[in-house]
Order: sequence, then structure tokens, then C-alpha cells
Amino acid sequence: MAKTTEKPDGEQSPAADLLLKFRDTVYTSRTLVIPGGARTLMVAKGCVEVSASDEQAVSYLKAHVEFEPAKE
Repeated sequence: MAKTTEKPDGEQSPAADLLLKFRDTVYTSRTLVIPGGARTLMVAKGCVEVSASDEQAVSYLKAHVEFEPAKE
């Protein structure tokens, strides 16, 4: 069964496909549980990637002291 993504009408953000990469400064692998929901993010090889349009995940990672934007 294919998973579909719905976008509100008129919302065509080029940042929607942009992935932001954060480096985990403590662990190389772990599962993060986003507060206020049943969402998780996976850290693998010391990094986690999220869509730039995922405001909840981006703000969580930016506010967390154990993560920093990855320098590529």
C-alpha cells in the first residue's frame, strides 16, 4: 500500500524536499521521541536527517544541546 502525502492548496515550498542534517554529539545510534506526539527520529552513524519543512523536528533538534547542524 503506497503512502500518500497531502499538501494544502497553494503550498509549493522548494524547502519541502530539502533535508537538514544534524550531528549527534553524544551517541552514534538512538531513537528520539518528539515531545507532544508519537513521532520518532532515528540517529544512525551519529547523524539524523529531517525535512526542512518539518518545523517540529527542526525546532526540537535546534533546541537540544546534544545536536548541532552538520557541516558538509
